[in-house]
Amino acid sequence: MSLHLPIYLDYNATTPMDRRVLEAMMLYLTDEFGNAASNNHEYGYRAKAAVEKARQQVAALIGAEPKEIIFTSGATESDNLAIKGVAEARGERGEHLITCGTEHSAVLDTCKHLQKHGREVTYLQPDQFGRVVARQVAEALTDRTVLVTLMLANNEVGTLNPICEIAAAVKDRGALLHSDATQAVGKMPVNVNELGVDLLSISAHKLYGPKGVGAMYVRRGVRVLAQMHGGGHERNMRSGTLNVPGIVGLGAACEIAGREMAEEAKRVSALRDRLERGILARLDEVTLNGHPTERLANTSNLSFAYVEGEGLMMRMKDVAVSSGSACTSASLKPSHVLSAMGVPDELNHASLRFSLGRFSTEEEVDYTIEQVVRAARELRELSPLYEMARGGIDLNKVHWTEH
Repeated sequence: MSLHLPIYLDYNATTPMDRRVLEAMMLYLTDEFGNAASNNHEYGYRAKAAVEKARQQVAALIGAEPKEIIFTSGATESDNLAIKGVAEARGERGEHLITCGTEHSAVLDTCKHLQKHGREVTYLQPDQFGRVVARQVAEALTDRTVLVTLMLANNEVGTLNPICEIAAAVKDRGALLHSDATQAVGKMPVNVNELGVDLLSISAHKLYGPKGVGAMYVRRGVRVLAQMHGGGHERNMRSGTLNVPGIVGLGAACEIAGREMAEEAKRVSALRDRLERGILARLDEVTLNGHPTERLANTSNLSFAYVEGEGLMMRMKDVAVSSGSACTSASLKPSHVLSAMGVPDELNHASLRFSLGRFSTEEEVDYTIEQVVRAARELRELSPLYEMARGGIDLNKVHWTEH
């Protein structure tokens, strides 16, 4: 099999659209252009029928009822709608919410917004693997807690939170539970009733669907205050003309995932393990970030001591991965996820996330191993700290003089 460069190993950032998804969408990008809210002619009827079919497909993948699925522009909007919508539906400024420092910025920034408007937010400290346990949530719950929002699978390290156990603790105090399941849906079994969640966020482009469309599960009877107003669409929770082609694509992607997810997870997990074994066998001072077993089958976050993650990426331009650091105009900031997990800054800056997917191959993995090993060795040869460590010098005992 010929190798096509560059190699894409950044599936947690976005996935290439499955051609079967595109085929399902094409009719609604061309001939079937109707508005699903037009109730007085055939074009509108057919568009609405396509939306309702997709609603059933999404619901089937996560064990929900079709009426509990609300279509949005993606997981960021779903997170905002779930968190703000529940908090504002309660109406009291003194409400309390609980989340964790390893959440996606769509959750953290929304919680910070609510703090500025009178809500109290508790940010739980995860363990060294990035997990939050039910006991922590139970101890943080108060009579004023209205919502707990914790992701099912972390986007950077892949660690899974024990949402089922957390849900039991939340229910005991009468609060609601929201989970950003963006990275989990389509990669692993997700059943909203087994999890015990009240709200859940999904994004199409994380499971081989189109960008710009997502969904939110809202358990029957849960009140969510709309954040967009205009036409009363989606059970008065999300106004706006529905993106029919995108919704059809999301539905098709969910149906494909439901059929193929189990076998796909086995194959991808084997590729991830092959990648890790290949790197760890040939490089020393490499650390796995995240839980060794309770994590997504496709995700590997590794720290390469004495190497800058950004520099490592620059030396392997034919492999698309993500760095643990976010580059801003003023500085290179460490990953907030790894920082919350207690990873030291020097290893935080030295981290790379490899995320594999449906179209990843053994040849791509083997090529990536070669490139990572080569690049890391080249950079370490330029590092005096690495040479000192190899020479047996304890860097913690070295006296450094500032100039």
